[in-house]
Amino acid sequence: MAEGSVERVRRALVEAGHPDSITEFPEGTRSAAEAAAAVGCAVAQIAKSIVFRAGDRPVLVIASGANRVDVARCEAALGLTLGRAEGRWVREATGFAIGGVAPLGHLTPPLVLVDEDLLALDPVWAAAGSPRHVFRSTAAELLRLSGGQVAAVRED
Repeated sequence: MAEGSVERVRRALVEAGHPDSITEFPEGTRSAAEAAAAVGCAVAQIAKSIVFRAGDRPVLVIASGANRVDVARCEAALGLTLGRAEGRWVREATGFAIGGVAPLGHLTPPLVLVDEDLLALDPVWAAAGSPRHVFRSTAAELLRLSGGQVAAVRED
């Protein structure tokens, strides 16, 4: 049987030397606002995962839950043209459904940008493979775990 997405994230966290801080919230954490309410933190402390396409390659932007992502800034940071990623493609490429995309444990390793605004926040919470699971971390750890690069991604 295929490994579940939450277990894939749990395994990736442990293998990377990160504590297994996954918590389930039955009421859901699909949006940054829902996640913040469930966790009891500011919306800005939610590290939301937005997936774009660069051809067949997934691009993951890990952004502060308070920020709207500026696609042009992301394109400039990567030197690539980004397209919208449909839900079915996101699931096939990453192994996660929208609302549960984690910053690690992807089926296809994505190119990753980490919102510079997250670096000022501690702790941060990120999706852990389902719309009901999140894990506690730091922006520095998300950067390390994802293999990403810091970028200004916030829409002004």
